[in-house]
Amino acid sequence: MTREEKEIIVNELTEKFANTNYFYITDASTMSVASINQFRRMCFDRGLEYKVYKNTLIQKALDTLEADTTALEGVLKGASGILFSTESGNAPAKLIKDFRKKGNPLPLLKGAYVDAGLYIGDEQLDALTKIKSKDELIGDVISLLQSPAKNVVSALQSSGGKLAGILKTLSEKE
Repeated sequence: MTREEKEIIVNELTEKFANTNYFYITDASTMSVASINQFRRMCFDRGLEYKVYKNTLIQKALDTLEADTTALEGVLKGASGILFSTESGNAPAKLIKDFRKKGNPLPLLKGAYVDAGLYIGDEQLDALTKIKSKDELIGDVISLLQSPAKNVVSALQSSGGKLAGILKTLSEKE
């Protein structure tokens, strides 16, 4: 690979890192070609992008990020593939777990970058699947805000007859 080709790849990676808040670095080095193709198909079906890069090129691109990614330097050994997600921080983790449910022990999670937070090691996969996306959090907040109003409305509706009866009784006393 020529120096110019490497620069093009580093620039491409730098742009992806800058425009993506969620990416996972995986190790799929011992996966068979059929497994890799199946994994890539699942990625495509879920709107994720998976590519394999040289570690030195990944490192050069990571160095351009404003966030501190020094913890990811230790995981850049062996073959490294990167899963990019533009929509959700937990989508790649869920994809890996679903792929493993089909009897594939790989790919292994080396590290993840989710909204400037770093998760190192395969044991972080369960925690990453529980991270809520922005849309899920907004939905939770909206439902929390609507809950008191719904309670008041339902209380008024259910005891509307009682309230009318009480008002009628009070008006008759006068």
